[in-house]
Amino acid sequence: MLGISRSGYYHFCHGKISKRQQENETLQEMIKTIFSTSRHTYGSPRVHAELKAQGFKVSRPRVARLMKQCGLAAKMQQLFKVTTRVNKKQPVAPNLLQQNFTAAVPNSKWVADISYIRTLEGWLYLAVVLDLYSRKVVGLSMGESLHTTLVTQALEQALQRRSPSDSLQHHSDKGCQYTSAAFQKLLTDKGIICSMSSTGCCFDNAVAESFFHSLKTECVYFERYESREQAKQSIFEYIEIFYNNHRRHSTLGYYPPLNLNNAFTNVSLLSV
Repeated sequence: MLGISRSGYYHFCHGKISKRQQENETLQEMIKTIFSTSRHTYGSPRVHAELKAQGFKVSRPRVARLMKQCGLAAKMQQLFKVTTRVNKKQPVAPNLLQQNFTAAVPNSKWVADISYIRTLEGWLYLAVVLDLYSRKVVGLSMGESLHTTLVTQALEQALQRRSPSDSLQHHSDKGCQYTSAAFQKLLTDKGIICSMSSTGCCFDNAVAESFFHSLKTECVYFERYESREQAKQSIFEYIEIFYNNHRRHSTLGYYPPLNLNNAFTNVSLLSV
């Protein structure tokens, strides 16, 4: 009925797997490993970048097709709510950053923000400081209160880790924690230039907003935190182990923040 001979059918059944099929099977196993290591967060672009970094020559459409065959898809994204409390009595700084999220060297531009994590014990508040050069989280602080100490601790941790020059620019929104006298004094004492977003414009601090989006859609939204301590451990592991060291960023040419920092350090040493 199909126009195929009996001998041809048996030859097909007992024939060897083609070279292309063997390559696909090898690639699928590699893709599964990469996808699992990424905590199920990588789509075909980042999987493709990881394969290239490991020496595999393969096109992005082929990676996408093999991922589809394996039923692999990045975690679904969800929207999240960002809330900023503004104290109109406190002075604010001008927007010096002006949505220029590029930096030629590390520790020249930092951005900072606060977000909220739901736990069964109540809210956990997270403050971060990111270096625009590498998108690395250089400072973080977590607590059950929105007190100014939340943001000062994050900045102090970043300063201890990096020891930046006097020309460092710190950008945040106009939240009362950042406009507070205590935080502004810390900036002044350290010789840091203060910059703040325009009122009601989330795009002015898009890098920090993007980080929280990644954190929540790749980690938080898929967990059920019984306690704040459990959430702290989960978030710390995501940031310090995965995000800073392994997660490939599209804005960095699909390199992790650690690679960019190491590359800058090596170039600096060679120029000395």
